[in-house]
Amino acid sequence: MITLLGGCQMVLLGPSGDVALQQRNLLIAATALMLLIIVPVMALTVAFAWRYRASAKAGYDPDWNHSLPLEVVIWSVPLLIIIVIGAMTWMGTHLLDPYRPLNRISAAKPVAEANAQPLVVQVVALDWKWLFIYPEQGVASLNEAVAPVDRPIEFRITSSSVMNSLFIPALAGQIYAMPGMQTKLNAVINHPGEFEGFSANYSGAGFSDMRFSFRGVDEKGFDDWVQGARDKGAPLGRAEYRVLERPSEREAVRYFRDMPADLFDAVLNRCVDPLRMCTRDMTAMDASGGGGREGINLVARLEGAETARRGGRPVPALPFVTAICTPADVYGTAGISARGTD
Repeated sequence: MITLLGGCQMVLLGPSGDVALQQRNLLIAATALMLLIIVPVMALTVAFAWRYRASAKAGYDPDWNHSLPLEVVIWSVPLLIIIVIGAMTWMGTHLLDPYRPLNRISAAKPVAEANAQPLVVQVVALDWKWLFIYPEQGVASLNEAVAPVDRPIEFRITSSSVMNSLFIPALAGQIYAMPGMQTKLNAVINHPGEFEGFSANYSGAGFSDMRFSFRGVDEKGFDDWVQGARDKGAPLGRAEYRVLERPSEREAVRYFRDMPADLFDAVLNRCVDPLRMCTRDMTAMDASGGGGREGINLVARLEGAETARRGGRPVPALPFVTAICTPADVYGTAGISARGTD
């Protein structure tokens, strides 16, 4: 058994980020409280089996049916444990909300004392790789994320095609990445080192290799990494992004620069292709009454072209209803009554 356990990773029980550490502490506390019931029950099971075995000649009381002290213990202790675990879970759910900005760097260092602005990292889940965009630094990286130690990080997460899940066990819990939506994760890394990140949601053939490296470095190390990305990086415009998002597996780490300021916003609104209408504009148009049958036809044709461009099978033209009318509507439009010419 010990030999088999030697292959396990203990990162969840020994994380390097404060958020993951608080989650670990909550897990340990809840487990310990549950063991207050489980351990005595298991011990009493063995004790009762031994005490009342056939050869023990234990006393027999056929008229016994109730004990108030025993009932109080049986019901009150589990109830108290449930109340405590429920309170801990409720508090942890709110205090460790991934959308909530951090209020501390570590147990001994509040955010106000650290006086550090959050590092914004825009994350795009591609098939089957991860793109990390640093808008303030003007660089991006493929399958590698770097952040300074003891500085809050604000991940803004979306997906290019299907649902994924960003998970860095040493940093914090997993957060889903969904196309057309933005999720957030606020976290901090407290110790330098290199940690593994991956997708925790199955997303197709290349899912098992959808992994990346997350590195915690000091401020100078982060500045050096940013400068290196600028020096070694290739331009990442909309055309280059459309090539990058095509499905591929086991991509090596690459760096990019000269991204449009609105690249992440275009990915989020699914309009990197200049021929596509942005989701926000489509929503605004729908709220104003819609784009008519011409808009429906355009969207249908673009969806088919997008699927083919990303390596999928071409989508045949699908019939769709553009309007429902009656003979009276048709005759009225042509200036003709249903009974004949006016």
